[in-house]
Amino acid sequence: MARTHLFFFLLVLSSSPLSSASTTVSSSSSSREQEEDRIETLPGQPKVGFSQFSGYVTVNESHGRSLFYWLTESSSSPHTKPLLLWLNGGPGCSSIAYGAAEEIGPFRINRGSNLYLNSFSWNIEANLLFLESPVGVGFSYTNTSSDLKELGDERTAQENLMFLIKWMSRFPQYQYRDFYIAGESYAGHYVPQLAKKINEYNKAFNKPTINIKGFMVGNPDMDKNNDKLGTITYWWSHAMISDTTYNLILRNCNFTADIFSKECNSSIYNAAADFGEIDQYSIYTPKCVRMKQMRKAVLARQTTEYDPCTESYADIYYNRPDVQRAMHANQTAIPYKWTACSDPVFNNWNWRVFDNSMLPIYKELMEAGLRIWVYSGDTDSVIPVTATRFSLSKLNLPVKTRWYPWYSGNQVGGRTEVYEGLTFVTVRGAGHEVPLFKPQSALILLKYFLAGKELPRSY
Repeated sequence: MARTHLFFFLLVLSSSPLSSASTTVSSSSSSREQEEDRIETLPGQPKVGFSQFSGYVTVNESHGRSLFYWLTESSSSPHTKPLLLWLNGGPGCSSIAYGAAEEIGPFRINRGSNLYLNSFSWNIEANLLFLESPVGVGFSYTNTSSDLKELGDERTAQENLMFLIKWMSRFPQYQYRDFYIAGESYAGHYVPQLAKKINEYNKAFNKPTINIKGFMVGNPDMDKNNDKLGTITYWWSHAMISDTTYNLILRNCNFTADIFSKECNSSIYNAAADFGEIDQYSIYTPKCVRMKQMRKAVLARQTTEYDPCTESYADIYYNRPDVQRAMHANQTAIPYKWTACSDPVFNNWNWRVFDNSMLPIYKELMEAGLRIWVYSGDTDSVIPVTATRFSLSKLNLPVKTRWYPWYSGNQVGGRTEVYEGLTFVTVRGAGHEVPLFKPQSALILLKYFLAGKELPRSY
């Protein structure tokens, strides 16, 4: 084990499982902390039968760094269902804005700033834990402004682990529970990096209180070189760029280089002119237009599955003082508004990348026996299915079950191929946020992932 890892584990030792002599005190303390974090009801929320908790966990006392979480327990048998941690990427984007509010959470937000039930919420199958990470994202904060200039993969992974250790001391009923991590986009770094930290932590203490079983990532940032080449290929193969632009990029770009040349960057940047005004995260759905231009279309869109302006509803809802009070959020009067993606983090050019390729971590965690699924919405042009396939091909995994179509209801939900140690899934007609565009298919995906079963071949 690297010296830095050992030092980190020594730092968190005090948060590891408590001795029997302190069990009674710990139990009383955790029960009180849980009740302090309990959400009685959210403004505009329909009546539900499951419990919710939210609040802060301090991950660095000296700097005042605290991460904000939201737990929505399962709507059935929460005491036996697994715990699933959801992380969004960016870096700098909120898991509450995306994962909870418009993808897998139990509620969606309408234009009137009220909540309605998501019929395909993942809390049907698991207890859901949403985390806004790193500090500076959403309601998570630091009292040391210089922290925002020193963000990166390694510290994010360490503090996410610190969060989990402390959170499970507050919620001891989830210690030793089957635990999974899921996420999308730049969480293609966060998720496997955190899984690796947990695996090392469990080995160090030889008693896995964080009983990690596996992880699942969607449209993930996996390997810089393969992701870039796969993205350009997708643009061309989906008629987003011209032959001239495509050939210019191929001529000017060396996709194995650590740093792209100015000519390469210019060629890629100029390719955007070929796209037109589209949503690059979902190339076949309408793009959100300004609210005042939408009024005539509101009634028509209320009956459709997908609302392209859903992100703006979260921006309104989570900045409401009554919502923040109900969620025990922003208790320190953060001097900026809550946003779906935090500018100081999202536009941080000093972000410290742990490794440009996650593939070595995948190999390590497959050998450790973790269940790993990678899924890809096939209409995303930002981290497209071709990029993911190029990256996975570098693992050279033996095929266990060859490529076949899987079904969601009475339609093809996508395609899948099962390798030794990893399952790859495409989701037909879904953009970057798969559960937003194809909620029913996404719930089927989760169900089979948790069960460790291959996706259905028929309806």
